[in-house]
Amino acid sequence: MRGEVCISFASILSFTSLLLLIFVHVGQINTSTIPRKIFMVKVNMSAYGDAVQAAIFNPVFDLYTNNASAPLNAQQGLRQFYEFGLYSYCAYVDEKAGICGNHTAGQEFKPYDIVTSDMISNFSILSATPLIPLDLTFKDSKYLGQTSKAAYWMILLGTICAALALVTGIAKNNLTFFVSSIFSAVGCIFLLIAASLWTVLIRKTEAINTALQAGNQQSVGISISEGSGLFLTWAAFVCLFVSVIPYAIMCCTYRG
Repeated sequence: MRGEVCISFASILSFTSLLLLIFVHVGQINTSTIPRKIFMVKVNMSAYGDAVQAAIFNPVFDLYTNNASAPLNAQQGLRQFYEFGLYSYCAYVDEKAGICGNHTAGQEFKPYDIVTSDMISNFSILSATPLIPLDLTFKDSKYLGQTSKAAYWMILLGTICAALALVTGIAKNNLTFFVSSIFSAVGCIFLLIAASLWTVLIRKTEAINTALQAGNQQSVGISISEGSGLFLTWAAFVCLFVSVIPYAIMCCTYRG
C-alpha cells in the first residue's frame, strides 16, 4: 500500500509539472483569455511617449496607434504593452485588445528591434540614440535572442522528459521506475537551465526600468517585468525535482 501511495505521488508531481509546462507553451499564441495571461516577459511602453516629449521639447503625435488590429513590424504605431511567449509575442493597445505576431518555434526575445519596427521612422531613429542608452541589455538583440532561444529548447526538452517520466512510470516494475527517475532528473536539469536563463535575461533587461536619457537625465519611459510563464517554469521544475525522490525509492524497493 505504501508503494502505491509513493508511485501515485510521483505520478501526480510529474503530471503537474507537465501541465504547468503546457500552459507555458500556449502563452501568447493568441489573444484569447488563457494565452493572453501567460507570458515570459512584458515590455510596458505606455510612458515612452512622455520620455520622447521630454527629449525633443515638443508635443508627440503619431507615436502610438489605437488600432488593435494594425499589423506589427510595419511602422503602424507603437502599442502600450508587448508580451512575449515561447512561440510568439502579442502587442496590446490596452489590457485586452491586441494582435499577435507570427508563430515561430523559439520566438527570440528582441524587444528593441520589435518596438522600433512599430514606430514611424522619425521615432525609431530618435530611439537609436541618445534616448535609449547604448549600453543597456535592452538593446543587445543578439544576446537576448540567442539566450531566449536556448532557453526555449531547454523548456521543450524538459517538457518531453516530464511526459516520458509520467508515461514510463505507469508500468509497475523496477526498470520503468528507474527510467522514470532518470527522465525526471534530466528534465529537472533542462528546466533549471531554462528558468535560470530567463531569470538572468529578465533581470539584466530590467536595467532599463531605472535608466535615464543621456541628454536630460529623464526616465527612458520603458519598463520590463517578468510574467507568469517564468513562475510556471520554476514551479514545473520544483514538481519534477520532487518527483525524482519517489521514483528513485520505488525503483529500489518495488517488489511487484
